[in-house]
Amino acid sequence: MASIRKIRFVNQHIYHIFNRGVERRNIFLSSRDRNRFVQLLQYYRFANIPKSFSHYLKLSIPERSLYSDAMQKLPALIDMLGYCLMPNHFHLLIRQRRDHGVKEVLSNICNGYAKYFNTKNTRVGPLFQGPFQAVRIETDEQLVHVSRYIHLNPVVSGIVDSKELYAYPWSSLPIYIGKQAGNWIEIQTVLSFFKSQMKYRTFISDQIALGKEFEKIKHLILEDV
Repeated sequence: MASIRKIRFVNQHIYHIFNRGVERRNIFLSSRDRNRFVQLLQYYRFANIPKSFSHYLKLSIPERSLYSDAMQKLPALIDMLGYCLMPNHFHLLIRQRRDHGVKEVLSNICNGYAKYFNTKNTRVGPLFQGPFQAVRIETDEQLVHVSRYIHLNPVVSGIVDSKELYAYPWSSLPIYIGKQAGNWIEIQTVLSFFKSQMKYRTFISDQIALGKEFEKIKHLILEDV
């Protein structure tokens, strides 16, 4: 896998981004933690944000509403095409819109979340294993398969069963199949390769069993798992 120091981020190109906790520790300990990370994903998509997310939270409810409306008019650094949060790592599918967009967004998200997590848990030191990892999506086929891989993570890792996968709240999959609102996720790029949202759901379902089998043996064929 190519690291941030080895990959060149190009506008209008799509990347699979992922990172895990230092020493593979859990970085999400509660729904509150996961919700905070999702909020950061939504907040830091834009360029020239005048306030940090922590300062935004200090605003009154009416002030937040006005501020959020104003933010929607800011230029986007990236398009968020998908995500999934796991106990000790995360996956993102991102299209860069502006120069250095991916690096700026990930820096703001990871730094903001680490400060929140360390303060909440009275800890110091790095939270993430290192610089985030990134793989550029080269083909349409790779795009749809990476999207499926990201969305299958909760079930192949045994966090939820196959029936619960489509309602897993810390993934963009419920948005893709129309079970949850989320206009901050750009789903059309991936869904354009399917006749309907149901066809995409079938595309996911078809690989659940195979994904579980791969999870059982991946330590035998991958060096870094």
